[in-house]
Amino acid sequence: MIAYIDGKLTHKDPTSVIIEANGVGYLIKISLNTFGKIQEGERCKLLTVLHIKEDAHTLYGFFDGEEKRLFNLLTSISGIGPSIALMALSSILPSDLEYAIANEDVKQIQMIKGVGIKTAQRIVLELKDKIKKDSTGAVPGATLSNSLYNTTRNEALTALQTLGIDKKIAEKSVDTLLKLNPSITLEDLIRRALKTS
Repeated sequence: MIAYIDGKLTHKDPTSVIIEANGVGYLIKISLNTFGKIQEGERCKLLTVLHIKEDAHTLYGFFDGEEKRLFNLLTSISGIGPSIALMALSSILPSDLEYAIANEDVKQIQMIKGVGIKTAQRIVLELKDKIKKDSTGAVPGATLSNSLYNTTRNEALTALQTLGIDKKIAEKSVDTLLKLNPSITLEDLIRRALKTS
């Protein structure tokens, strides 16, 4: 088991990063939450989970233990794989997801792409006793300058399509959200677009 990878962050996009450690570049899938907390070109340490299937070995990376813990809790539920768990952590901040589970807010959990009402109910049923009741809300991130508008739009569209959203639907959601708030952060833009797509 690879518990963490510590090295130089040589590439990042909203769904994955490459961390170089001892001359090896590790491709690691990440959530929007982690994406917003790391800087390309800097030293980076991500906690990791290695998921092994017959046709692939995939590393998932997390900025902190809370997010890794939630990922492991979600994937422990029958029918929820790493992709849905990562989608959940990209759609809702970990603290908000914990709060929703602890307070049995099935509607909030159901807003995650790929999670229907039965899955949302199963998440609450299986995890509510494992989640602390004192989970707190989100902390707003720093906003991007208007000069990064096109870069933000393009990165958001790439991320949404990688997550399985149709290109035309993604463009409509992203453009609408950018008109309403041109200085929205990339991670917030993708998170909100996931909810409206």
